[in-house]
Amino acid sequence: MAASKKKWGKLAKLSLVMLLAGTVVLSGCSSDSGSSTNTSSGSGDSGSDDGKQVTLKVEIFDRGNTPKPYTITDSYLTRYIQDNFGTPNNIKMEFVPVPRSEEIKKLNVLMASGGNVPDIVFTYDTPTFNRYAEQGGLTELTDLINEHGPNLKEFLDEDAMSYGQYMGKQFAVPGKRAFLGKYSSFIRTDWLEKLGMDVPQTTDELYEVLKAFKEKDPGETGGKVIPFGMTIEPAQYDPLIWSFIQPTTDEQKYTQLQKLGANDYPTLLPGFKDALQFFNKLYNEGLISRDFSLDEDKKQLTQDVTNGLTGFLTEDYPNLYYADGTYDTLLKNQPDAKLEPIDPFTNSEGKRAKPEYAPNGMYIMIPKTSSHAVEAIKYLNWMADPDNLLALQNGVEGENYEMVDGIPVMKTDAPQDVIDRLYNSGDIAIIANGNFVGDEAQNREKLTTNFPEKFQDLHRKAVEIAATDTFKPVNFDRPIEAEAKYGTNLQAKYEEMIVKTAMAKPEDFEKVFEATMKDYMVSGGQAILDERTKVYQEMQSE
Repeated sequence: MAASKKKWGKLAKLSLVMLLAGTVVLSGCSSDSGSSTNTSSGSGDSGSDDGKQVTLKVEIFDRGNTPKPYTITDSYLTRYIQDNFGTPNNIKMEFVPVPRSEEIKKLNVLMASGGNVPDIVFTYDTPTFNRYAEQGGLTELTDLINEHGPNLKEFLDEDAMSYGQYMGKQFAVPGKRAFLGKYSSFIRTDWLEKLGMDVPQTTDELYEVLKAFKEKDPGETGGKVIPFGMTIEPAQYDPLIWSFIQPTTDEQKYTQLQKLGANDYPTLLPGFKDALQFFNKLYNEGLISRDFSLDEDKKQLTQDVTNGLTGFLTEDYPNLYYADGTYDTLLKNQPDAKLEPIDPFTNSEGKRAKPEYAPNGMYIMIPKTSSHAVEAIKYLNWMADPDNLLALQNGVEGENYEMVDGIPVMKTDAPQDVIDRLYNSGDIAIIANGNFVGDEAQNREKLTTNFPEKFQDLHRKAVEIAATDTFKPVNFDRPIEAEAKYGTNLQAKYEEMIVKTAMAKPEDFEKVFEATMKDYMVSGGQAILDERTKVYQEMQSE
């Protein structure tokens, strides 16, 4: 053991030195499955086997918002977990804080520290997960889950589980999203009523409505009307662009999509150029926000909507209906305003195609150095029990919530100390991103109950739109290195392409499109295309 400790000590020091130099070297030295230290609790160190208490260390995000008298490591929920999982299994739970704002940096330090790393760590960042798996720093989980994770297997379907795989092996437990929908569109229906126009059902009908908003100014803005509120954020331009993309084969999706950050972009798919040309038409006719390229944080868009200047926009489906949010503020300024969800963008097949989120919210990992992998999976399996997940996410029935038609509805009159029990429930119940209370319909309804009652019908409609005609992101079982290498720069190039082609004079569109696409491709787009094509061919031959 002494020799082993010296070996890991040297590796940890070397890892930290290389981390500071910009390279993370993980303490685990092998990615092979079947190692006895990773598929058992460790010799003579199992609460369930020989009566000795073990300590299970679990990462926890510290957002600096812990209410008194709690601390980030000692709260209602950490005590609940100790009392209901830890103590009955003779396990001492220890929560290891990681500042949310420094998640990846601090996690890298922990992973490089050898024996000091928690038994359960997690990240939202796909490249970070891929790097840990590639460098052999993670425990392979297939056998552990099969033996100790029946609840996990039921909770996480095969699609979700595939997002925790690297080169066909299971190296992470995905935190599952309760709802995968992203976008809805919204329109001032009171403006439509003034104009005697119906809610647009197609892209062409929307164009006619936008022109009428511009020409007739039903909001009486004094010429300040913005028919289509736009920014340089994906939620504002994605639905429009995807509506122009032509039907594609699986091969086209795998090879021609460009994944930049967390999003798939249709940069090379047929129809993308047509989308940008329509964008150019809207801009040159004064139908979208003139300075959209400068609105990177949506502040101007929000101001324009709340001041009653904007007739139509697309957005992440829940964003307008929060208490004291965009619609609430608009109603304070214009009590008769009606801003309602619609789904007007149609593609060549008549579908309202739009992307959805990947089913994994995060990657939950067990480092290779952990000697408590069994306990770690048992903990996640305990969390996946519906009764336990209900308690972690919703608290105590009758105090935090009431059951209404099978939905735990939070009590609005609960005292503050009762509300504070759940202040970080999302960071505790790590296997779930969003509330899971039953089937998909119940999960959607639970989403809606979190919004002010006066907006709940509108929210239900926005949720339905966000889930209509969606398509899944493409999932490779290995990283595309070129995406990690060029992604950040290409994201800027992609936005530059949208801006420059939109603002070009109509007669110059073709020239500007060709120039910006060429710049995009030589800046890494071609490298991503080549690598995705190669990996797709390899996957087909396996």
